[in-house]
Amino acid sequence: MAIPVEEAIAALSTFSLEDEQPDVQGLAVLLSSERYATNSPIEYSDVAAYRLSLGEDTKAINQLNTLIQEGKEMASLLYTYRSCVKALPQLPDSMKHSQADLYLETYQVLDLEMSRLREIQRWQASAASKLAADMQRFSRPERLVNGPTITHFWSMLKLLDVLLQLDHLKNAKASIPNDFSWYKRTFTQVSSQWQDTETMREELDDLQIFLSTRWAILLNLHAEMFRTNTVEDILQVLIVFCVESLELDFALLYPERHTLLRVLPVLVVLATSSEKESESLYKRVKINRLLSIFKNDPVIPAFPDLHLSPAAILKELSSYFQNFSSQTRLLSLPAPHEIPPRELQDYQRHYLILNHMGTIRAEHDDFSIRFASAMNQMITLKSSDSADNDWSRDIKGNMYDIVVEGFQLLSRWTGRIWEQCAWKFSRPCKEPPISDSQQNTTTFFDYEKVVRWNYTAEERRALLELIGYIKSIGLMMQHCDTLVSEALWETIHMEVQDFVQDKLDTMLRTTFRKKKDLSRILSDMRTLSADWMANTSKADPEQHSLHQETEEMRQNTFYPRPVAPTAAQIHCLQFLICELVSGGNMRKPGGLFGNSGSGIPVEDLKQLETFFYKLSFFLHILDYTATIGTLTDLGFLWFREFYLESSRVIQFPIECSLPWMLVDHVMESQDAGLLESILIPFDLYNDSAQHALTCLKQRFLYDEIEAEVDLCFDLLAQKLNEIIFTYYKSCAASTLLDSSFTYACDDGEKYFVKPLRFDAIFKLRRVMVLGRTIDLRSLITQRMNKIFRENIDFLLERFENGDLCGVVELQQLLDILELTHQSISRFLELDSYSLMLSEMQENLSLVSYSSRISSQIWSEMQTDFLPNFILCNTTQRFVRSIKGTHHSSQRSSASTGKPYFYCGSHDLTMAYQGLAGLYRDFFGVPHMFAVVKLLGSRSLPAIIRALLDHISSKITGMVPKITALQEALPKSIGLLSFDGGIAGCQKIIHEILTWEAKSEVKTEVLHDLKEIGSALYWMSILDIVLRQIDTTQFMQSAPWLGLVPGNDGQVKHAYSDSTPFTTLLSAATNAVTASPACPNPSTFLVMSKQAEAASLLYKSNLNSGSVLEYALAFTSAALDRHYSKWSATPRTGFIDITTSKDFYRIFSGLQYSYLEESINNPSKKQEMLGDSVAWAGCTIMYLLGQQQHFELFDFSYQFLNVAEVESATVSHYQSSERTKSPNFLAMRASLKR
Repeated sequence: MAIPVEEAIAALSTFSLEDEQPDVQGLAVLLSSERYATNSPIEYSDVAAYRLSLGEDTKAINQLNTLIQEGKEMASLLYTYRSCVKALPQLPDSMKHSQADLYLETYQVLDLEMSRLREIQRWQASAASKLAADMQRFSRPERLVNGPTITHFWSMLKLLDVLLQLDHLKNAKASIPNDFSWYKRTFTQVSSQWQDTETMREELDDLQIFLSTRWAILLNLHAEMFRTNTVEDILQVLIVFCVESLELDFALLYPERHTLLRVLPVLVVLATSSEKESESLYKRVKINRLLSIFKNDPVIPAFPDLHLSPAAILKELSSYFQNFSSQTRLLSLPAPHEIPPRELQDYQRHYLILNHMGTIRAEHDDFSIRFASAMNQMITLKSSDSADNDWSRDIKGNMYDIVVEGFQLLSRWTGRIWEQCAWKFSRPCKEPPISDSQQNTTTFFDYEKVVRWNYTAEERRALLELIGYIKSIGLMMQHCDTLVSEALWETIHMEVQDFVQDKLDTMLRTTFRKKKDLSRILSDMRTLSADWMANTSKADPEQHSLHQETEEMRQNTFYPRPVAPTAAQIHCLQFLICELVSGGNMRKPGGLFGNSGSGIPVEDLKQLETFFYKLSFFLHILDYTATIGTLTDLGFLWFREFYLESSRVIQFPIECSLPWMLVDHVMESQDAGLLESILIPFDLYNDSAQHALTCLKQRFLYDEIEAEVDLCFDLLAQKLNEIIFTYYKSCAASTLLDSSFTYACDDGEKYFVKPLRFDAIFKLRRVMVLGRTIDLRSLITQRMNKIFRENIDFLLERFENGDLCGVVELQQLLDILELTHQSISRFLELDSYSLMLSEMQENLSLVSYSSRISSQIWSEMQTDFLPNFILCNTTQRFVRSIKGTHHSSQRSSASTGKPYFYCGSHDLTMAYQGLAGLYRDFFGVPHMFAVVKLLGSRSLPAIIRALLDHISSKITGMVPKITALQEALPKSIGLLSFDGGIAGCQKIIHEILTWEAKSEVKTEVLHDLKEIGSALYWMSILDIVLRQIDTTQFMQSAPWLGLVPGNDGQVKHAYSDSTPFTTLLSAATNAVTASPACPNPSTFLVMSKQAEAASLLYKSNLNSGSVLEYALAFTSAALDRHYSKWSATPRTGFIDITTSKDFYRIFSGLQYSYLEESINNPSKKQEMLGDSVAWAGCTIMYLLGQQQHFELFDFSYQFLNVAEVESATVSHYQSSERTKSPNFLAMRASLKR
């Protein structure tokens, strides 16, 4: 069944195609370069219909416009010209016989380039001849043809500007004469075999003269102008037009203003080069006006990296025009490099954007608010069915005024960027700063001196901010193109009709009533532009001549019609206004509207002047999109063709590229206000690529731009990820940092992170770069996952290159990393942190219970911890032995990671390293908590099992060693006698412990006991930690499981068959399923079943065993295998006092020997073995049931008893004699301990 169209449309209207992506880029690249409305798409062919005798003028305009277009192509060719000689191969000596072939191929290559230069030479000669003929046609005193019109003036000036730029490029490009010299040399070599080469030689000579003569094009133009008759009058008219346009700010777009500034000094030189009327110019235009213009703009942009100076042009051309060389006031103007220091500061304040940013910000904010308000009014007007005509006219008129103001702002701002660049190129940095990496290289590119080192950080920020303003205003205006177009057309239509139907009507009845010639002009203006169909006051235009109307009846009313005038109509209206004001003679003194002899009242003259200037704005307003594209085009900031040639390099590194400098400035400064503008500089690449393809028409430039963009975008994505990662890493580290630590610091503020906003960047799914759409969000996500994996790998590698004490630092850094992952995961779809951690630990398999951390922990325990760490029972810590190591662990040097792999900022990294340093010299309970958290319930049992196996292997390895020590004991070992005293006891013990030949075995047994004791104590610390964790979990889950303490101190269940958690969910499930409104009761039933399973799972975890008990049971089982060797059963059934060689005898002897050696040799202290030996011996004796035997027959206990008895019975004198021995006092103190 088909859906009705109305319903389908209504359904589609509910869908929104908008997303949350913010506008952080400017306009998209325009793929077409159509002819704009300002150039008349039909080449003014409709002008003839108005019968104004402008045929000659229109023909000349079209001819000049064609020459202008051709000249721009010639200028593009010259600007992008690169030397072919650099690519010529050099033949080795072995191929000298092929040199003739090389000359021929070189000639063929260079001939193609030289043919283009010949074409430029021929074109400039033709253009100069046609421009001179055009000026001569309109410079005759008699009035033969109408014109020139204002459009004609602009065409003349633009063509003159093109000729000037061509001449300037020819003078600046050193590669052109260099290639020509090679071309001429190869021509000499290859033409010897040709016939009739005289014509070619003449062409070569002409081309050589053209290329080697400075300002050859302007000199040729001057010769063409003054070949037959003078053209001073038309030159003076053009100068007056330029001066008035510049003084009155007549040009709406900045390219028009720059054109006027470039051609004005050339016009002045040409106008004063004639002997006849050289002084008449300064009668029409005071020289002070010219000096003021030239002083206000000492540097004029010409090309992206080339500038012109009026003072330099005047001085250089004065040597070619003798009459102009007498103008000392104009020639005294300083060139940019000659500006005195006092004036230099004023020019710096004028050209540098930084000094105008306060005003620019205010203008931007004010315009944005008023434009948004005007747009809201337009939307309200569109939605209103019956709007008042006056209110509608006011809203649309306001919209028109704001659009004009927006164009003026964009033109002024973009012009400021052009002019600042030209100023920077004219004032290069003299002494670039030398960084540490550049100590060996003292040479810099000239381009670096004018770009890289010529912009301070504040100037880069101001430039980036202004570019953002230009792009944002242009984008805002472009987005409402369709909404405002009708309003603009209606307003322009209203302006024209109001003038021609009302104001001209008033002038016809008053000022021009008796002036038939002027009245005819006014009537022509009304005829060609009046829209009588929109007039609701009169049906016939002839009725306007009636004089019986009252003043109220004379006010006309117009229908709002979006019918704008054509380019030809505006062209004719401007011509007629000029005819009206100047009386057909624009050569009168006073300028166009300053002519007081026209006989027109001041008020009417003012109205004509206002409308005249509005007409020039209309074409740009009608060409709305193209005008915005022109005013927001900043691609010139990338081009550097002139400096590539002067530096003799193929291309500069991206550090010298201004767009990348702006991107890098944002990332280096990390200014919160600029981060959202980080993609704005890539609009410069879009603009430059568009300019390279459509204007310069050079594919190799586009390829270079594309290559740089690829590199820059990769660097941007990399650095942007690092900035984001560093910021959130710093935030996580600051959050986890102990607050008491920061409060105790005097400068604790440095541990707090300055907030930054990345929300707009995280939402960018469509970034337009060179016509390609890039999902920046996805790119950031991919690289962020990679950074997390690299960071985890670095931390694990760092831990693997350290000892076991670094486990606390590893746990802290991984906690910071996990919190960082949680923070970023709120904005990006990152991989699971546990998945990445398992992946980097190589622990993804379901049957794998080992990981990099567990393997490293066990490896460290085997090779370093158990052999080299000793136990301090008092502090419950293991510390590294300072007297020597039994085994040496070989570690590779730790790799230095990136700064953001630690804690983000440097201050936070130092703080955490200081905290981690507190745990670096020992292993204790904090380290065990870290081990348990890092290993988890999956890998921890593997460590426990490996450690128990290590204990078992050590016990097995000790069996032959203990046997060897048992064999070395005498057959009968009696109790120590009290008769011999201390000395006798020592002698008896030495006779019993005859282990001098078994010293290595004795040492190995002690170290084995130390490792067993350390392992058992490590188990006891682990048991303490696990019990604390279990207690915490029990306290959290007990209320949900219904566990309460009983009277006997034991835990009991408050509910017999269920828990509060399952009871609550069961009751909720029953209530929901009983309700008839429940759509899906099975979901709640499943939830209830899952709650019961969770309760059973938590209950089963309550009865967890003790790790230490399990370790002791495992050790006991290992000892049982050697029970017969270490604990023999007495034959008589009673304790064997003299013949027993059980383990307790061996341990007693080892203990006595170790204590005696530590006294006799102070270098062997207890710090070498610690308390682990005692833990191991006592544990083994306890598990073997020998603790009571040890307490009865221990040599140390017996020796201590003898010493106590002797000290109590002997006299004071005897005791004092014995106590003279220092060994006795030390031995006694050790035994008491």
